[in-house]
Amino acid sequence: MTKHVVITGANRGIGLEFCRQYEAQGYQVTAVVRRSSAELDALNVDVIDNIDVSLEQDVARLAELMASKTIDILINNAGIFSNESLADMDFSQLEAQLAVNAVAPVRVTHALQAQLTSGAKVAMITSRMGSIEDNGSGAYIGYRMSKAALNAAGVSLAHELKPRGVAVALLHPGFVQTQMVNFAGDISAQASVERLILRIDELNLTNTGSFWHSNGELLPW
Repeated sequence: MTKHVVITGANRGIGLEFCRQYEAQGYQVTAVVRRSSAELDALNVDVIDNIDVSLEQDVARLAELMASKTIDILINNAGIFSNESLADMDFSQLEAQLAVNAVAPVRVTHALQAQLTSGAKVAMITSRMGSIEDNGSGAYIGYRMSKAALNAAGVSLAHELKPRGVAVALLHPGFVQTQMVNFAGDISAQASVERLILRIDELNLTNTGSFWHSNGELLPW
């Protein structure tokens, strides 16, 4: 039976590249987006658009559309990024990052939990900027908070889903050349996703709840 992967934030960047690579591997791919893109539409994947994962009613509609399907891999990739510091604080952006980067992945996983088969995997695309130990520069307050909160939620979900045979990974993609960082990264989306897929392949009930760099390094909390 063809395996099914569901990817949020799939219209560009890392999410789009996940769609490309999983399609090439023969997976059934469902791309969940607010708005599609020409690049996404060119792929042979199922697109569910007009879904803002931070909105309860949108995620409820997503769950309705997915009710008859099973999911082998759920990739919570949708995210936003801005920089706040004490000298330049925008609390609306801080709160938006918490809503999209931390709460929304939990909302989506909760809504789709019945579709996760035994042996399924949930990948949370987080960031090493969510590491408290690794923070040596400050700033990026909202982004750091949101990813630290996502990491905490991911570990809790790993414990709760383990008895059902579902494993959870917290994955840092690297500093990727995407629109979100004005293409200032040091690794391409293609290379990052190749490594992330390897990490998802390695995910199991023994290492569930781990915080990994895409290169396989375990990251500090």
